[in-house]
Amino acid sequence: MSIIKFINDTYHCFLQFHHLNLLSKKLVMPTKLTPEIRQVIKAVHYLPSVSIIMPFEPKMSLKKDLLLSLKLALNKVEEELLKNYPADMGVLVMHKLQSITSDLNFNTHKKSIAIYVSPVFQKVLYLDLLVQEKIKVDDSFDIRELVYSKLQTYKYLVLLLCGKSSRIYVGNLQTFVRIISDTSTASFAYENDTPEGIAIFDKINNCKEIVEENFLHHIDNTLGIILNAYNLPLFVMGTEKITAHFKKLTKHTKAVNEFINGNFEEATTDVLKNVLVPFIKDWKKVMEKKVINKLEEAASKKKLAIGMKEVWDTATNYKGQLLVVESNYMYAAGQGGIEDIIYTATQPYNKFSYVKDAVDDIIEKILENGGDVEFVDKGVLQNYQHIALVKYYR
Repeated sequence: MSIIKFINDTYHCFLQFHHLNLLSKKLVMPTKLTPEIRQVIKAVHYLPSVSIIMPFEPKMSLKKDLLLSLKLALNKVEEELLKNYPADMGVLVMHKLQSITSDLNFNTHKKSIAIYVSPVFQKVLYLDLLVQEKIKVDDSFDIRELVYSKLQTYKYLVLLLCGKSSRIYVGNLQTFVRIISDTSTASFAYENDTPEGIAIFDKINNCKEIVEENFLHHIDNTLGIILNAYNLPLFVMGTEKITAHFKKLTKHTKAVNEFINGNFEEATTDVLKNVLVPFIKDWKKVMEKKVINKLEEAASKKKLAIGMKEVWDTATNYKGQLLVVESNYMYAAGQGGIEDIIYTATQPYNKFSYVKDAVDDIIEKILENGGDVEFVDKGVLQNYQHIALVKYYR
């Protein structure tokens, strides 16, 4: 008996056994391949399981270049299969891979693809993520590899507040570029906004405060536009007095990673970059702070799902914008008769309703529906039951 025939026979026996098990519990077996069965298939280890994650932007790249990248990826997989697996098995998996890659959607506006293939399973995801290429031939699929493969963008925004002007920069590891200079609308431009009765000599200090407040409101409105265009960590720099004043009136507190105090009015870009070094050298902490700020903002708008059951319900109803989960967090769960009901699995597990890791299922749902996923270190989400999901609200 060939290996291919053995796999097919084993798979059909598995489904028949599953059918009999459900009937013995007086349950009706659906005639189509349900999400529950698909999850069982994914949970069982099949050798070999191939995962290919790679950039795929047909609208930005030449088709011949994408086809070459795909061909090189398949060559790597074939080499690994020939080295470590029986020939019949390798031929079967390669045939499925070649069929999938020849039928890809080159009209998509997505940025990457993830291809999963085993002898009894195949799936293609078109994603909005920028990724690094990753090829894996192993005994199981790991949806988390999609998130680990994301390209990290080491970019940040800086708002520099001075006495009579402001500047906004965007920086990364190599460059530090001014994108807005507010000198044309400096604080003295708002002196005409003061009440006539205040412009007398003995109330000049009060007048200055009103001018400064009008100026900072203008900056805050401009900042809102910038934050919508650049979803990046934000650092606000200025004297202790002006940053404290800005902190009181800004509508964007949750977008600020750090307020950095000092007199930087005459500082060059090199000086500003050096001042920022201690605040950005641990980039992982920078991004974690940004993510926590995002969760707090969503919670204040009542647009945050907290804990596994709330997150599962939100994700299955296609309402998830940003999933944040501790990198080591897994959730062994049982699933009810419909997809949006889940409960904590208790031993002994029923292997036909047991979801190996419900977190992986949620990650897949979020990515497939255009959302994003961020991992953080263990304990960072202790106040959020280890997992949280920002709902669409903008």
